[in-house]
Amino acid sequence: MTISDGDRPHSQLARFQDMFRGYRVEIVEGNIVMGPLRPFHNGTIMRLWTQLEAQLGQEWAFISDVAIPFSEDFEFCPDLALIPAAEQNRNLIAYPPDLIEIAIEVVSPSSVRNDYEVKNEQYAARGIPNYLIFDPRKGHLVTLWNPGPDGYRGRDTIPYGGKVTVETELGRLDIDTDRLPVYPEARPQP
Repeated sequence: MTISDGDRPHSQLARFQDMFRGYRVEIVEGNIVMGPLRPFHNGTIMRLWTQLEAQLGQEWAFISDVAIPFSEDFEFCPDLALIPAAEQNRNLIAYPPDLIEIAIEVVSPSSVRNDYEVKNEQYAARGIPNYLIFDPRKGHLVTLWNPGPDGYRGRDTIPYGGKVTVETELGRLDIDTDRLPVYPEARPQP
């Protein structure tokens, strides 16, 4: 799907683009929400991007922390969003949510409710086929699929440890969770 320039969403977040370095800025329930970036958060994103990109065809590409306006009250910047490569190559500051095939969020202490509840409802209501939540605080992955108006109807929680296969509309994606950062308090104790 290609979107014309006239159909491009307008990003309310564009005005904050360079004001809050080191913070992630989104609009959630009509409020501007900022959260500090952490090494485990960025490390998880980097490792996932590297692993998943190698498994996808050239027609798909990831964007990271780019504005996705849903409405006046919701403008998210997914940690990773898989969209058509032709759209990613346009290098825009905002993209419409209907381009997203897979949304990925990495949970931070300040984003728990938004990642598990708010985005579950919003991403599903917009028909994003797969939503993956990686939680280094707990050392697990939550896979969500089968979007509906009130959230995803399918859900699995998989502890980190070894290779995990996630079924998507694009096919199977393998993720080595052994390489993902985990908060010290979530690691198994000897």
